[in-house]
Amino acid sequence: MKQIRIAFQGEPGAYSEAAALEFTGPTAQTIPCHTFEDVFAAVTSGEVDHGMLPIENSLAGSIHRNYDLLLRNKLNIIGEYHYRVNHCLLALPGVKLNEIEHVHSHPQALAQCEASLAQLGVKTVAESDTAGSARWLRETGDHTAAAIASHRAAQVYGLEILTEDLEDNPANYTRFLAVALEPLIIQDALMENYKTSIVFSMLNRPGILFKAMSVFALRDIDLTKIESRPIPGKPWDYMFYIDFEGYANAPVCARALGHLEELTTFMRILGSYPRHRLNY
Repeated sequence: MKQIRIAFQGEPGAYSEAAALEFTGPTAQTIPCHTFEDVFAAVTSGEVDHGMLPIENSLAGSIHRNYDLLLRNKLNIIGEYHYRVNHCLLALPGVKLNEIEHVHSHPQALAQCEASLAQLGVKTVAESDTAGSARWLRETGDHTAAAIASHRAAQVYGLEILTEDLEDNPANYTRFLAVALEPLIIQDALMENYKTSIVFSMLNRPGILFKAMSVFALRDIDLTKIESRPIPGKPWDYMFYIDFEGYANAPVCARALGHLEELTTFMRILGSYPRHRLNY
């Protein structure tokens, strides 16, 4: 069986890599990329089979850059995965918690662990990413420093986990999208087990957004996500991104999309894919 190659943004040990491995399975080959654009380029060129992209976090909200890149590129969403973010405090082997004086990590990770870090009485140092902080710690050999990163980062860089679940709010999830060159073909499946993502724009007329939403409401199609993004070069005009329950070629969804197309100036199906449900 061919080994799946999946690209992610960040360094080895990043949360995106951990999510990619949970989504595809531990035998996949993960390919780190410097930017989100590089992930799209790797999939488009055929260098990798899939790309794994964070699209929203339950605490921090949407990752707008990836919404824009989904529109700019011609890839298809083939899956989603909700990754539970477990912030771990990592240190060099043999270092004790009471020896830590300063903690390094991405600003968002530091903010999500603010109360826990205050209890430890340590200084915080912002870095470009979580996995990079773990790599820095390994390379410098600083016994007074720790990094906030993932379980995966501890494995990659040979660090010890002093404490885990460091985040102040345990309901910390990031939703990832898996993208590929070819769309997923779905037939004769239960609608509730799938999602479809679309993007569209409309002329700015009274009630037009209400009419657009009505094509789903009239058919009892559940909308699971609505996001708007400005259109570059057209001030106060927007692209609307919608996720809904079902798959595009299901008869009721196909009728809704046909109706919606009559109201829009642009519409594109980004993909239909299996729905990943959280077990709280």
